[in-house]
Amino acid sequence: MATYKKRGFKNKASSSKAEALENKSTTANVFNTLDEGSSQTQQWVERNQNKILGLVAIISIIVIGVFAYSKLIKEPKESNAFNKMYFAQKKFDEALLINNDSMYNIALNGDDLNMGMLQIIDEFGGTNAANLAHYYSGIMYLKMNDYPNSIKYLSEFSSDDILLSSLATGSIGDAFAELNQFDDAFDYYVKASKSNNNYSSPMYLFKAGLVAMRLNKFNRAEEYFSIIKQDYPNSTEAKNIDAFISKAVASNQ
Repeated sequence: MATYKKRGFKNKASSSKAEALENKSTTANVFNTLDEGSSQTQQWVERNQNKILGLVAIISIIVIGVFAYSKLIKEPKESNAFNKMYFAQKKFDEALLINNDSMYNIALNGDDLNMGMLQIIDEFGGTNAANLAHYYSGIMYLKMNDYPNSIKYLSEFSSDDILLSSLATGSIGDAFAELNQFDDAFDYYVKASKSNNNYSSPMYLFKAGLVAMRLNKFNRAEEYFSIIKQDYPNSTEAKNIDAFISKAVASNQ
């Protein structure tokens, strides 16, 4: 009589049990590893507790110090600087209307009761007011034909305002042109023209073109005059621009 043999049944059960034991062992090892890592981390924290607390304290002090400096020192200093500069700004505006050197001198140096732009720069260095005072001073020195000082003060001015930055850069170009330093003037005019606004860009493109003609850079002159024609057709500089383009082309032949 043939007998039926259950092949593999016992082996499968043993295999499943072995796998379960292995998985349990692996899981246990993972948790043991995590426990060990956690324990090591805790020990490290305990060993370095004073350093950690010290670092946290330093960061807190820095944050509080920056906030306190901004609120208690910087902002009041800025406000005071602009208040002190009001007189000089007013005199600057008046001087521009009549282009009077005496008024420019008062705006620059102040009087017995009020501070001028140069004093604002000295007393409130690092403030926005002092930065703006560099611009005013540079423009006034340009109007007074003191070109080295104009370049000096305008070069120390910086602004995120595209138009104001362009005017400052272009005015440095004007000062160099008056000093007959035409290569420098050309560079500053080109830089000032790149602000891409309808007021200063065509103005400085035109000046760059004129200086380029003087430097025999006729291709560059034609380029800048042509940009005025194409990109700024409604500008003042575009009115007779065809004549300047023709002159640049003819000079290059």
